[in-house]
Amino acid sequence: MTIVVAVGVVLCALWIMGSRMGLAEGLDFGAGAYYYADIPGFEKIIRDDAYRTTVPLWAHILLFLGWGWLMWRLWVWIDSR
Repeated sequence: MTIVVAVGVVLCALWIMGSRMGLAEGLDFGAGAYYYADIPGFEKIIRDDAYRTTVPLWAHILLFLGWGWLMWRLWVWIDSR
């Protein structure tokens, strides 16, 4: 079953690439063409002042790392059961 699913995924990926699905015409940046950051002038579309916080950046980073550690510990606990 794993081989059937793997072959199906590869065939779907090849079909999607062959059909050029998801590409914006005139914006061929290779593998990065699917990322919004490759759109010329994208920084003008978003607003930098849309999100303001009084929490410092280091606190956001610590929260992010803490959440990752907690999820890792949860996964280890689930895997050990």
